[in-house]
Parts: sequence; C-alpha cells; structure tokens
Amino acid sequence: MPGPLRGITSHRSQPLGGKWAMASCAPGAVEDVAGLDAANLTWTGCSGPMTAAAALREAGTWSLDGVARRFDAEDWWVRTRFAYEPSTGEGESWLCFDGLATIADVWLNGAPLLSVEGMFTAHACPVNAQLRAENELVMRFHALDAALAVKRPRPRWRVPMLEVQQYRWFRTTLLGRTPGWSPPVAAVGPWRGIRLEQRQQFDVEQVALRAYGTGALDIAVSLRALDATAVTMATLVVRRAAYRYQAPIVVSVDGALHWQRVMLPDVALWWPHTHGEPALYDVSVELLTDRGDTITLDLGRVGFRTLEVRRGHGDFEVVVNGVSIFCRGACWTPLDVVSFEASDRQLDEAFEQLVDAGLNMVRVGGTMIYESDAFLDRCDARGVLLWQDLMFANMDYPEDDAAFVDRVRVEVGQQLQRLAGRPSVAVICGNGEVEQQAAMWGAARERWSPPLFHQLLPVLVEAVLPGVAYWPSSAHGGDFPHQGDVGTTSYFGVGAYLRPLEDARRAAIRFATECLAFANIPDAAALAAMPGGAPRVRDAVWRARSPRDRGASWDFDDVRDHYFALIYGMAAASLCASDEARYLQLSREVPGEVMRRTIGEWRRKGSVTRGALVWFLRDLWPGAGWGIVDASGRPKAAWYHLRRACAPVAVHISDEGGNGLALHVVNDAADTLHATLELAMWRDGEINVGRATQHITVPGRGGIERNAVALLDAFHDLCYAYRFGPPPQDLVSLRLVAPDGSLIASAHHFIGAIPVARDADIGLSARAHRADDGAWLLTVATRRVALHVQSTIPGYRCSDEHFHLVPGEERTLRLMPSAMPSAMPSAMPSAMPVEGTVSALNTTAAIPIGVE
Repeated sequence: MPGPLRGITSHRSQPLGGKWAMASCAPGAVEDVAGLDAANLTWTGCSGPMTAAAALREAGTWSLDGVARRFDAEDWWVRTRFAYEPSTGEGESWLCFDGLATIADVWLNGAPLLSVEGMFTAHACPVNAQLRAENELVMRFHALDAALAVKRPRPRWRVPMLEVQQYRWFRTTLLGRTPGWSPPVAAVGPWRGIRLEQRQQFDVEQVALRAYGTGALDIAVSLRALDATAVTMATLVVRRAAYRYQAPIVVSVDGALHWQRVMLPDVALWWPHTHGEPALYDVSVELLTDRGDTITLDLGRVGFRTLEVRRGHGDFEVVVNGVSIFCRGACWTPLDVVSFEASDRQLDEAFEQLVDAGLNMVRVGGTMIYESDAFLDRCDARGVLLWQDLMFANMDYPEDDAAFVDRVRVEVGQQLQRLAGRPSVAVICGNGEVEQQAAMWGAARERWSPPLFHQLLPVLVEAVLPGVAYWPSSAHGGDFPHQGDVGTTSYFGVGAYLRPLEDARRAAIRFATECLAFANIPDAAALAAMPGGAPRVRDAVWRARSPRDRGASWDFDDVRDHYFALIYGMAAASLCASDEARYLQLSREVPGEVMRRTIGEWRRKGSVTRGALVWFLRDLWPGAGWGIVDASGRPKAAWYHLRRACAPVAVHISDEGGNGLALHVVNDAADTLHATLELAMWRDGEINVGRATQHITVPGRGGIERNAVALLDAFHDLCYAYRFGPPPQDLVSLRLVAPDGSLIASAHHFIGAIPVARDADIGLSARAHRADDGAWLLTVATRRVALHVQSTIPGYRCSDEHFHLVPGEERTLRLMPSAMPSAMPSAMPSAMPVEGTVSALNTTAAIPIGVE
C-alpha cells in the first residue's frame, strides 16, 4: 500500500461499475458461491458497493426511523457483473477493496479471490489471469453474531456500554453496537470503495515523505518495473501558487528513489487556522524513462511545520512552530452513520463549521472508523489539527493471540501510511479509554497498561511516522488513568458528574480528550424530523434517542436539567410539566452557557489547561444528541456559544470571589492586537450604574488578564462578593472594540442566575437592509437587556445567533440563503424577500423584521 501517493499517469483506476445487488439469509444457509443461484434469495438492487443498511435505505425498505434490524444476525451476499477491456501493452490489473465489514469471502468468476477478517484493512488482488470480457464478483459477509457465539477466553474486565464483550476479538467499529449512544445500525458489507486498477510500466510499492519546518523535505519511493522500462532520470517538483521549486533526485540501479533530503528555500509555514495560514505545497516526481516517456507521480500535499507535544511535569501541551496551541475542538462522528460516506460538499460544510467556530482540533475516537482521505485532506487544507485514535476502545483486547496481533500490525501499518506527510497530524493515540475502563472496572494496576498499546503500537508508529507524538490511551497519566491534572483525561466533572462550574478550575485539567457532553436540543425543524414528528419531551421516542450510558438510571437530559437549575435558578422538571415550549426554549441555551464559561475558564492566561475536545461535533441521528450540530448539519445553540468562546480573539469574565472580576483577552493571531475594553454595569435590565474603558495591547499569540476594578476610578463590588446590601448591579458587560469602532468580541457576567422572566416590551427592534455588495444585512438593537437573541427568517440563516444585547447596543449581522453551502462567500446576494422575526429569551413575543 503506497503512502501518500495520489496517482500515477501510467495507471488507470476507476470505481468498479456494473449492476449491484444485495441479499440476506440465515447464517450458513448458503455456504459458497456455487449454491447461491439455487438458494432463491431475494435480491435488492443498489447503485454501487455499500453497506447492507445503506442498500436497504436506498431501496426504501428500511430506515433508522422504522423497525430496528440486527444486521449482525444475518449473512449478507453482494454481487455485481462488470465488463473488462484490457489496456494495450504489458501491465497488471488489480481489484482493490478499501474496506469490507467485517468477516468476508470474495469470489471472482466463481473462483475464490480473498478472505477478510477485519473491516479496517484494505486489500489489493492481482486479477490478470481471472478477468474476462464479462465478469461476476460475489462477496459473502458472515453473520458477526454467529462468530461472537464461538467460545473464547473471557476478558479481564467488562465494558458496560457493550451488550457483547467478545467484540474485542474482531476488528470492527463499535458504532451501531453501543446501545444508548449510537443508532442500532451495525456496519455490514463493503463500506469503502472497490476499484479496478490497470497498472502500466511501474508499480509504486512505497512512498514516504517527511516535511520539516526548516524547509527540508525527505523523500523515498520504491518502484517495481512491470515491463522492460527503466527510469533514467527523476525530478522532484514542489509547487504552491506562484512558488515552484524543482530538483533532480538520484535513481538507484534497482529503480528505487532511496531516502534523499531536499532543502527548499523560502517556504511558508503551516499553521492551525486559528494561529496563521495552513500553507500547503503540491509534491510530485517526474520520471523520464529509457523509452522517452515522462511519468508523473502525484505525491499529494505537504506542509512545513514543527510540532511537538511537551509532557514534562504532568503537562500535555501541543506546540506548533514553537508556539503553544490551546487545542479546542470536538470529537468527530461520521456524517452518515448508515453508509459512512460523505460527499465533498458535506465535508466542506462540516469543516466550514469547524473553522467558523474557532475549533482547531478534531479527534477521531477509537469507537468510530478511520476517516477517508478526503477528510484528511480537509484537515490539512483548513488548518485543523488531528488527534487520531487507532480503532481500539475500552476493551481487553486479546494481545496474546498471534493471529489477532498479525491483523493489527497490517491494519495499523496501512493507516499510518495514510497519515504520512500530513501536517495536520498532531497525536496518534493507541486507544480510547482502555486504561480508564480497566481501572474503573477494578482490574489490577498491572492490567492498566496493556503491552499492545505500550510496546507494540509505539514501535509501529515510530517506524512509519518518526517524531510524531504517540500517546497510549485517550485517558492516560497520573496515579490513575483518568486523573485530570496529569496528562490527558475524559473530563465530565462539569457535565455527567454534575460538579459545579468551579470544578473546571479546581480539577486543574491538563488536556480533555473529550468533555462537555450534553443532550443538546436542536431547533424545531430538527425535532420534527424525528419519528412521529416533534415528540414530547421524555416520551418513548425522545428517550430512545437521548444519549445515556448503558445500564445507568439517568441520561444526558438529566445532566442538562441539573445545569438548567444552576443557570436559571429554577427547576427544569416543573417548568417542563407546565410549559414544555418554554422549557425547550430555555434548555437549548443551557449546554452552550456551560460550554462558554468552561472553555473561557480554560483559555485564560493563568490556566494550566492545554486542550478541550467537546463530545460530539455532530449528532448521529435526529434528536437531542451530544452533537453541537444536528444530524442534518444545522448548528444548535451550543455551537454559537462555543464559537464565541473559541474565537481566535476572545474575551471572558471570571468571578474571582473577594478578588473581584477578572477580564481575560486571548489573541491567537500573529499580529499584536490594539483594541479597547468597554466595561459597563447594569441593573434591572436597563439602568446603567457605571462605565469604563481602557485601551489595551495584547501580544500576538498571547493573552492578558486585567482586574475589572483597574478600569474604574473607585472600588465596585462587581461580583457581589461582600454582600453589603443588595447588589448594585445584576449584569456586567464587556466589549472588545477595534480601533475602527467595530465589535471584536463580547462577554457578560450575571450576578446569580440569568434573569429570564419575560417582558412584553424590552424595546427590541430589527431591520433588514442591503449592503453595498447586494447582500442582506440585519441590524438588531434593544432598549433593555435582550438575552439570547435569535432570528427566524424563512430561506435565510443569520451570521450569529443566541447572543446577548445590552441597552443601546446595536449589532449588524449578515444574512445568507439557508440553502447555500457554508463554504460559499457569505456576501452572495439573494433576491428572496426578508420576512421573519427576531426574539429574545426574555420577551413574550417575537418582533417582526422591518425591511428598508
């Protein structure tokens, strides 16, 4: 399997076409391809190779909203017929299978071709001798339940989220097999592409690229001649926009390009998008043959940067180009949990949401799948760091079984080759929570560090990706694996463990590989997409899709309701019983409020926290899931709150008790920030009881902290720490303003609970008008404090939602057609009229938008 090779001009590769069909039967009812026609199976046509669930969904005979089906309980047969026209001249034809889930046999024209154990390994089979003008490819996917029933040694600890503990023996995803947090749709069948390749002149057996922040590029290519052609000269070509550099490279007598270093002048560094430009360079090698042909090897794109993970004194700090990066992001989920496929447009929109939200790291966890090359390309191009778990999670894997270990070696070797040369790769992690699970289940301490993850895998990583940080488990370090103040942890103190918000500081978290999991309620349109349409809170349909730990007496709706009481000072259950619509309205904001405050705490200058990855980025199916984006791709309220907390330039207010309020400004940009802090105190929603301003300078890729009282001429008990009489204010607002008067960022601190009592008239107003470029703008203003302002405009989405406005403040926002991909320019004009409303959490009714 070549590493980052993208193409070779002497080869022809195309997805396997033909007519595809799929059928199921009882385990073992049809043993081989010879008995298939006599079995009288019911075949379902499909448009190409895909999972069993995807084929049935495409045919309209199954959906996630219908009756659950256990795909692991059946054998699944897939077949296709395709034509073949050989290339002229010498060469080889190969059938390439990028992913077959999970135990499979493959026949070509009635003859055995391949047997597979494990969905994460790719296979390439030479088929010159077997191919005809008309061909039949048949695949059998064995019922995993039958394989699980075979008696094997029991694990040394149990995994509560799994019904069947023996999944540990099989290299397959846990998605669809974890009741309580993933939909019941197990991956069975071809889940990645199947290609027919016709290779001419040369086969590329191995490619290795390593780029360094000094401008050095190391390259090695192993070639295998398919005929009598020989390479006489090779040239390395590196391009980026107007930049072009080429250099001759040496070809050995065996036709290989052994390790060579080329020093490129004046290269631009690759940065996470929050800190700079993710500069990429296209790399290719041009081979001149003794026949006078030029063959081009496309080796993909590289970025020049240094990246290290500093781990001294219990720390876990990602440093890029010498700059410490606060890694904020989310745990990735497949955009389609049924097929595991995503179009370019879907990926572009998802990464646009990541970047727009100020998130600079994504984690692919061990319970998921290895994502596609298209996904990895976008990590590189959009400047999103990748925390890559290898696909192991929670379980006691049979590391003493030689056959299992051999399969792991092949799988991991292939996946590491796919990551080679990619600047976005920050951490390779052995597993998700294996050490934590062993410790929490009561396994002896010596079991917490399995040799598979502490001895075998780090050697494999170092061999393929030398210098890339390897970390044995997502929760690792300290006296027990999930100790938060050492190494990395799954932190749910603020969250599932119902700790007060102050625990985010008290726990001294170093790096949270997952955190801040809530049942995030989507908007009304997303709820309407659930079975039956907009189910009532806590009815059977709602509860079936509310994430929970299997066997727990509580779910993540309960977690959200706990913080509802902290944020609003009222009980969620009683409001839900009396006014469900109001309960939903308030509940949508709760997780975002908690996330904003927690991330702000962790980003402040004095914090020891180096990273926080929210669990999840996107829901797996419609409902109140963990995602900050719903299953259709629409951001939830939490996404907007998180965007404010994670912006490259952000402000935050923290309550320091008797020391008053602290004002925090973070500047990730390379340039020094010159701006003004505007502090204001408010009482009863509209009475201003004090103002102050201060011009500040924040160094590039740095931050500052100021005591709020330092902006004032006299002492004010801004956080009501001393309690001499009633609080002089109930809200402190902070604005960070650019020299041209535009708003850069804002923050708000409430004394006690957020006051969400509704008022008939807070003076909220909204008007739409055209910008000079033809786009619609929406200007919102208020006479009294307006909480969590949001718009409802059919056909449009607004550039910001769920924000606070203080008296006299005015915000101008951009409107974009809701059908337009997120990655399109936001200034695209629209002829659609603007007809809608704007509302706030503390108003009794939405107000219509006036149009100029």
